Amino acid sequence: MAEPAAQTEQKRLSVFNQLFRFVAIGGFCAIIDAGVYALLLSLGLPNWASKAVSFILGTTASYLINRKFTFSGASTGNAKAKAVGFAVVYTVTFFVNVGTNELLYQTLPDFNDQLRYAVCWIVAQGLGTLINFVMLKWVVFRD
Repeated sequence: MAEPAAQTEQKRLSVFNQLFRFVAIGGFCAIIDAGVYALLLSLGLPNWASKAVSFILGTTASYLINRKFTFSGASTGNAKAKAVGFAVVYTVTFFVNVGTNELLYQTLPDFNDQLRYAVCWIVAQGLGTLINFVMLKWVVFRD
């Protein structure tokens, strides 16, 4: 039985192409994350709460989009187990991301609040992205 063209294309994606898609989708989801983070900070929520909510919303978008367009292994095997694996990876990443953000916020000098928030967000986001790609590619959505 012939496979649909979309599945064949996804199976042929190199690690570089998967990483490119993951980063592009991550950029879009990062806009969601950063926008919600900034909005909640402007509404007076604490740093940690703003980051927690923004991370959850960005993560939900990331799961839905990457599952469809990045990882061919997402469409094979036990979907429920993959969703649980994704949840475990992102739960760990949640604590790494929010913890890194808060640790940096507490330790960086108070030179400029907007720049300080931006540096914290960028470092936490970069670390989380690295962990997520590695774990999703080779553990959760492995081919």
